[in-house]
Amino acid sequence: MTAPAPHAEAATAPIDLTDVDMFVSGAHTAAFTRLRAESPIHWNEGADGSRFWALTRYDDVMWAYRNHEAFSSARGAIVGGSFRSKADTSAGKMLVSTDLPRHRMLKQVIHPAMTAGSAKRVAARVEGLLDRALEQARRDGGCDFATDIATELPAGALMEIMGIGHQDAHELIGVTRRMVGYRDEVFVDIGGDERLRLAWLQAEVFEFFADVLAERRRSPGEDLVSTLLKAEVNGRRLTEEEIFYNCMNVAVGGNETSSYTACTGLVALMDHPDQYERLLGRPEVVSTAVEEMLRWSSTNAYVQRVVERDTERGAVTFRRGDSVTLWNYSANRDESVFADGHLFDIARSPNRHLSYGAGLHRCIGAPVAQAELSLLFARFAEEGLRFRPVGPVRRLRSNFILGITRLPVEVV
Repeated sequence: MTAPAPHAEAATAPIDLTDVDMFVSGAHTAAFTRLRAESPIHWNEGADGSRFWALTRYDDVMWAYRNHEAFSSARGAIVGGSFRSKADTSAGKMLVSTDLPRHRMLKQVIHPAMTAGSAKRVAARVEGLLDRALEQARRDGGCDFATDIATELPAGALMEIMGIGHQDAHELIGVTRRMVGYRDEVFVDIGGDERLRLAWLQAEVFEFFADVLAERRRSPGEDLVSTLLKAEVNGRRLTEEEIFYNCMNVAVGGNETSSYTACTGLVALMDHPDQYERLLGRPEVVSTAVEEMLRWSSTNAYVQRVVERDTERGAVTFRRGDSVTLWNYSANRDESVFADGHLFDIARSPNRHLSYGAGLHRCIGAPVAQAELSLLFARFAEEGLRFRPVGPVRRLRSNFILGITRLPVEVV
């Protein structure tokens, strides 16, 4: 990693975007407000040994998303710190870690599982799961929304897309959540070498899909695993490793976006009673409400890119090999794009948030996540569902995925 050029913008605030505690406490919102004002292109020297540029304004983030020739995805989406190698093991194998032209070829293989038609089938599956989960919450007078209701969204999607049962879907949610939460003591033992822990957790995910793949070889179906098994990219069948990586890509993306956004969306409603009242009894506002929840949550806080060739933006020169992070969370609160962006407004329109990314790497599962979230919050509006917090909210220890792991509520 190169040091910033002498003419680069220098950060004036002692802000370290690798500080997970800052995100867990909620202090990151104020930190990004300050960076957008004082150092929108921020050179971050992390306490974990990582060095990277951080883009915090909407226009800069959008510019980098669209400039995929200068900013490569092949180093992986996550800033690795000192324990990851420079060459991500998923490079060229997993959709989010692949550049053109291979990226387009992989997307053509995976895309049929993520169409509007697939989203309708997922919604039908999720509807039945929500019926049972919400009825149980009503009988019990409350629940942990994060584990009892929100996880049924990705469970239904995984059942439909992967062709697995309900129990297996929740097992998969568990193993992917442990991998994403590899720094969170709720999910894993955080002692020892982080590199070995992450490798072990990834192996857990691969072991799950190895069993599914073996079953699909014996009895293929119309699910994503069967599709990948018979697919050819540039005249060559995918290797087992490539199949595992792309199944993991879909599973993690689907799990984290829908379930964690559902939790943050409910917290936002409970924290803003006037907005909760605007939603109840008014199904026509569900679509804008879901968009605002996606903006507000910004579950995938950032993505990493690596500079392919020296590139300038304003007074800053990005040198070949530099790591650059595109902060969706900050862009989604940029005052120059979102009027009163610090306010939660379920009627906000337009709402051109970047929670699904943009350009070449816009989230392929967006139609599915949108269908799941719309179904859930339509229930709120149609049935007058009221929840009230009855205990502390617990947030995932991560600066990459902004999620809620515990959300005790009662039915009012």
